[in-house]
Amino acid sequence: MTVSQRSAIPGARRIVVKVGSSSISGENAGQITALVEALAGAHDRGTEVVLVSSGAIATGMPYLRLDARPSDLATQQAAAAVGQNVLIYRYQDSLDRFGIVAGQVLLTAGDLENPSHRSNAQRAMERLLGLRILPIVNENDTVATHEIRFGDNDRLAALVSVLVAADVLILLSDVDALYTRPPEEPGAERIDEVPFGDPLTGVTFGDIGSAGVGTGGAGTKVSAARLAAEAGTSVLVTSTANVAAALRGEQLGTWFQPA
Repeated sequence: MTVSQRSAIPGARRIVVKVGSSSISGENAGQITALVEALAGAHDRGTEVVLVSSGAIATGMPYLRLDARPSDLATQQAAAAVGQNVLIYRYQDSLDRFGIVAGQVLLTAGDLENPSHRSNAQRAMERLLGLRILPIVNENDTVATHEIRFGDNDRLAALVSVLVAADVLILLSDVDALYTRPPEEPGAERIDEVPFGDPLTGVTFGDIGSAGVGTGGAGTKVSAARLAAEAGTSVLVTSTANVAAALRGEQLGTWFQPA
């Protein structure tokens, strides 16, 4: 179905929600509870929900006694191997309250570029959704290399939304919407809606959030939103704190109109 405005989100058939590392790791790990509660509400009314979750490396860092995100690939892979296990446990522990089972799906960019692997991933996702399982997707950081990475999970979320033909993609971060310049700067104005094909001339985007554990920023969200919108998926960009209101169809965040 076509979801052309926020108020129609509660009636969407299939929704992809993406959450960033800084929103569900470290001191914000407690936000998983509220995020899961919001997803469970949508799941309960019959919506098929896919969660794209960053956070494996950030979650694994304390267990490797790391104070900052590692810069070398081998340590990133090690942190991801430990963190992904803990992250999925935290999600499933929270989902148990609602009787929902999670299914872990780890992908590399090569998986979605290879027709055979892409077909396998699509078939698995469709079957999981048909069984009322909530797929939790992340980049397979343990085996991904710098050359074949998605670059950030905003792009992964957009590609997943295209893969499963989602009606809506909700990109969550620490900021409630996109702004004409970094929101902490004077004169920054919230962007309410982006018509399809709008080049956003004159808009300036900052880098990754202050937490320093993610890889995406406002610019990556715009690129991802455009990718999904070109495939006919509406996109909402807002904060993790607003996820429940977003899934209720409230007027918030930045809305990208689809083709």
